Amino acid sequence: MDQPTHLPEPAAWSTAEKAIFRFFFLYFFIQVVPLDYKYYQYLFSIDWLQLSYREIFYLSRYSPKFIDGADTFLNWAIVAGIALVGSVVWSAFDRQKREYNLLYYWLRVLVRYRLAVGVLAYGFIKFFPEQSPLPSLSHLNTNYGDFSAWKLFSLSLGVVPTYESFLGLIEIIGGLLLLHRKTATIATLIILPFTGNVFVSNLAYEGGEYVYSLYLISLALFLFSFDAIRLFTLLSLEKATKPNRFQPVFSEQWLKNARLMGKLAFIVFFVFFYGYQTYAGHRKGSYQYPRQKGLSQAAGLYNVSEFIINGTDIPYSKTDPVRWKDVVFETWATLSIRSNRPVQIDSLNTEEIFAADSLRNYESTGSISRHYYSYTIDSLTHTLLLKNKNRHYKGEQLVLHYERPEAGTILLKGLNENRDSIRVVLNQVDKKYLIHEAKKVGRRKGLKL
Repeated sequence: MDQPTHLPEPAAWSTAEKAIFRFFFLYFFIQVVPLDYKYYQYLFSIDWLQLSYREIFYLSRYSPKFIDGADTFLNWAIVAGIALVGSVVWSAFDRQKREYNLLYYWLRVLVRYRLAVGVLAYGFIKFFPEQSPLPSLSHLNTNYGDFSAWKLFSLSLGVVPTYESFLGLIEIIGGLLLLHRKTATIATLIILPFTGNVFVSNLAYEGGEYVYSLYLISLALFLFSFDAIRLFTLLSLEKATKPNRFQPVFSEQWLKNARLMGKLAFIVFFVFFYGYQTYAGHRKGSYQYPRQKGLSQAAGLYNVSEFIINGTDIPYSKTDPVRWKDVVFETWATLSIRSNRPVQIDSLNTEEIFAADSLRNYESTGSISRHYYSYTIDSLTHTLLLKNKNRHYKGEQLVLHYERPEAGTILLKGLNENRDSIRVVLNQVDKKYLIHEAKKVGRRKGLKL
């Protein structure tokens, strides 16, 4: 049975302290312990024999949701309302309790491990630079002003993968420090400014995870509050202060073993296994981009030298709404077309790890001026079946027969999205990119483009 270790008996809490604690105990308990049946539906739907970092990431991102759709602070208000009612009932039936040191200790344990899971989940996908990958060829051939603020932020982080790895390392260190009670406050001093910056970045760049980032901040603030007054007294007032040494005693050996095994299992699963799975996924390629290989030896930027629609040759024009301006073939099975045809922006800006190539839409979200198509290749008939990746253009398809009369030239013939007959001649542009060339020679050597 758990008993406090220190003597004499702990000092009694005031009525106000007990009332405040009851509210915050219920509030954070609901926030960190999965009570939603949908969470367990997902838990039991996972194929545990083929578990990947994707499933662990989604398990780690739990927070209670009472409102369907995007996460909202209204969910917090509902949790606070439940906690308020629960604390009033609790107070009515528990008037004789002198203090809640033991419950406070275990609540901090729950919050510590929940926060650790949250920062480790994001830390590893940054450490192995997956969250913001290097820009694609289509990105490098899209005007700066055609990207949303969120996409610019992500691409700016993606061009410096070593810095992204450094940011991930900071999160991982913070998460590991949370696993030990004596270093938890140090962990919060790392996590608060880091996650605070993430929260502000989400607001400034119109990101979609400002609610979740503030959720992690609230957990870190709760943990920091445990030592906040003592730190202020010691560092600011330069006065002596006493540490809080309260911890439970595990009088039974099996309880001691269970505690150690639980902690070890957490570290093995959320640190070593999740870290390894993220690394293995990174070796296969970023989860942001499709893995299906594209047309062989076709990757690059292509000018449109000839564009014929329904038998009419349309000359090059900067303003024509139908004629293509250029085409980009990626190394994977994505083709993007730049034209003046309006693009309804796909503004999905939350972190999603899609398993299917058809759902991986990072390349097309947050940008205009290009239509992105995934495609399948029929090598026998030399046919490409293109499907628009933008969720606002579901069902849009092009069926194009391809010919490669000479190196650097691709001829496309078939039907466009409006079932019009088109014939397009593409000529590859021998274009170099500073980000690629600089990587080849290193930053300290001479570079000529």
